[in-house]
Amino acid sequence: MMLKDQTAIVTGASRGLGRAIAIRLAREGAAVCVNYSTNFAQAEVVVDEIRAAGGQAFAMQADIGDPGQAEALVERACSEFGHLSILVNNAGLAYRATLDTFDVRGMERMRRTNVDGLIHVTRFAAPKMREKNYGRIVNLTSIAGFGTALPGNAFYAATKAAVTVLTKRFAMELGGHGITVNAVAPGFILTDMVKDGRTPEEYEATLERMRKNAMTGRTGEPADIAHAVAFLASPASSFITAQVLTVDGGRMDYIAHG
Repeated sequence: MMLKDQTAIVTGASRGLGRAIAIRLAREGAAVCVNYSTNFAQAEVVVDEIRAAGGQAFAMQADIGDPGQAEALVERACSEFGHLSILVNNAGLAYRATLDTFDVRGMERMRRTNVDGLIHVTRFAAPKMREKNYGRIVNLTSIAGFGTALPGNAFYAATKAAVTVLTKRFAMELGGHGITVNAVAPGFILTDMVKDGRTPEEYEATLERMRKNAMTGRTGEPADIAHAVAFLASPASSFITAQVLTVDGGRMDYIAHG
């Protein structure tokens, strides 16, 4: 197990990518804090699955956009586990809008989680990692952050571009303390989030288009992202930092055609 004796916080871990990441890290030996915002029942299912497989985990509610709650999340994890080795900033919201349909509150809510929340948890986790002169921080960005032709994704893409910039800057700040900071940029992955805002017909049409546009000929699964995160969270990635790993099946269409 490549993460034996490691401890981790995974934000937004009650479903989707976060769930898959939490379970994968636990399978590799890490004790995991399963953070959730509102759905306690789903978070407990993740914890139960980890414990049933012989792993160690607990769930904690925290709105990471609130600095006080973000700090409490980190303190609780350190109290439960004794130290903090890994932080996976996965929590994210997708708000689709154009210039004509832009809503200030929708944008603020998305930015509060996707950007502010990442900053808050990282700034409280970093001192804990400095104490041990070791840490792995993995941020979830998106290929949307590289540029998007998909209608309604501009503002979401802007928040993910910010994650990429923060990843590189945090890596510069923390590299001298044995802490690496990297990001994973998923392409089209089959999660509940990709269904949001789409009719069933639109969703099925999107799936078919994405299969055709991927060099691998398939859409991604949460496990594909979890595999990448687990590697970047491991000691084996010690000479890799300030990098963004694209995991999209070889999308051939994204910027040019959407």
